[in-house]
Amino acid sequence: MHPPLTLHRHPMCAEIIETFQKCHEEHPVGKFFGKCTDFKIKLDQCFRQEKVVKRKANFEKSKKLKETLQAQRKETAGQS
Repeated sequence: MHPPLTLHRHPMCAEIIETFQKCHEEHPVGKFFGKCTDFKIKLDQCFRQEKVVKRKANFEKSKKLKETLQAQRKETAGQS
């Protein structure tokens, strides 16, 4: 099962999402029998790559926040 396929939530995978949705529109019955499976596999791979990129960005943000908090704690401890 994939997440909701709104293009604004998955900018990296927009092209693959459009292709996948177009396949479902063109093959309303065939989609149940594997007609769009190749696109689904590509979509899943894209979502995995997107998740790795987001995870890395979030880790960097958290590292910066941790450093900022540590600096503030040192300043506060030095003032007391």
